[in-house]
Amino acid sequence: MARTVYLNGEYLPETEASVSIFDRGFLMADGVYEVTSVLGGRLVDFAGHAKRLERSLNALDMKMPMTEEALLEIHRELVRRNDLEDGLIYLQVTRGAPGDRDFIFPDPATTPLTVVLFTQSKPNLADSPEAKRGLKVISIEDIRWGRRDIKTVQLLYPSMGKMMAKAAGADDAWMVEDGKVTEGTSNNAYIVKDGRIITRELSHDILHGITRAAVLRFAEEAQMKVEERSFTIEEAQAADEAFITSASSFVTAVIQIDGVTLGEGVPGPVAQRLRQIYLEESRARAV
Repeated sequence: MARTVYLNGEYLPETEASVSIFDRGFLMADGVYEVTSVLGGRLVDFAGHAKRLERSLNALDMKMPMTEEALLEIHRELVRRNDLEDGLIYLQVTRGAPGDRDFIFPDPATTPLTVVLFTQSKPNLADSPEAKRGLKVISIEDIRWGRRDIKTVQLLYPSMGKMMAKAAGADDAWMVEDGKVTEGTSNNAYIVKDGRIITRELSHDILHGITRAAVLRFAEEAQMKVEERSFTIEEAQAADEAFITSASSFVTAVIQIDGVTLGEGVPGPVAQRLRQIYLEESRARAV
């Protein structure tokens, strides 16, 4: 059965949904997106994703297409119509389709935003094999633009990074700029040394992860030590543990970096504990 998707005010079978060839998301990557996890039919960290969506839109001189409450109802309706138990909801907002190609932004009064939402079913999302075995990552140069804090749809280089990792027999790539790790291709990066959780501080250099914010809050509530600073690949290779966070992978251990195995080569206790805490708290607070 075809999925039901949302497009510009309508719920449609995915086979009937279409966007103009002149849409600026297609022509210019002029748009932003969010991904919200669904566990047990409920939305995880929805309010955080809605706030970041507004922040990204504002940074690109776009307005929220609707209220947070209306957006929440669309998410819930898609969960209901698609019988989604565990999975993801993707939301994409572009500057719209002005009817021709131009570098100049169209007038928002005459060119409405394009709003698309669709679901992805991921049975047992919280019980993934990757979380049990841990991830292998490689390092690659970070050559993206300077505003990585805006969650734009221009994802070509992260996609290339994942393909570089696949070609190297790894699971993902950590990007490095000026000798320091920025983040993973679709996640925030962390190391653990002497009981301290270390992750790069917030700036324009990295995405302000919603899962990152929750995990760091839960870590501090559990009286774990958190240090927000940059680190090198060499420091990561000498760490006791490493892990990533994202809306789709939650907290997932990293067990190898550029061929160097960390610890015993299995997910470490800090990553495992944080994953347990995050999942428990997220399920309890899901809407």
